[in-house]
Amino acid sequence: MSFELHSNFSSKRHLIDLPLCKVFLENERHYPWLLLVPQKNNIKKIIDLSLEDQMVLTQEMALAQTILWDHFSPTQINVAALGNKTPQLHIHVIGRFENDPAWPGTVWDHPVKKPYTEEELEEISLKLKEGFLSTLERTVSCKF
Repeated sequence: MSFELHSNFSSKRHLIDLPLCKVFLENERHYPWLLLVPQKNNIKKIIDLSLEDQMVLTQEMALAQTILWDHFSPTQINVAALGNKTPQLHIHVIGRFENDPAWPGTVWDHPVKKPYTEEELEEISLKLKEGFLSTLERTVSCKF
């Protein structure tokens, strides 16, 4: 059976496929925001993954956090696995800044939204994809 991605991800910008997860960019310029979706069917919670896949997920989450930290220098990085609106396991990795419109609250359902321009979306997508590829090449100890 091939992997089926929930339709709620169709509006997200696909960046790269890692060994376990598809990585998407949320189109919200206030926050550098990645989504990691394990390429496994019928998975809603982290504990639904095998222990081996949980370890790979942890490595991929660390990779996503490192890339956001290195490329955007946020004040904080928030990591969350929520399934209230999309019943397929996905991990949010969000760079937060003290001057962002939702600080110090959460970004979900915050009324201030601002998508990237098409040019910005292309630029940031390329920047992040290159960040993933170069970090993966440099990471010898991480067994992807």
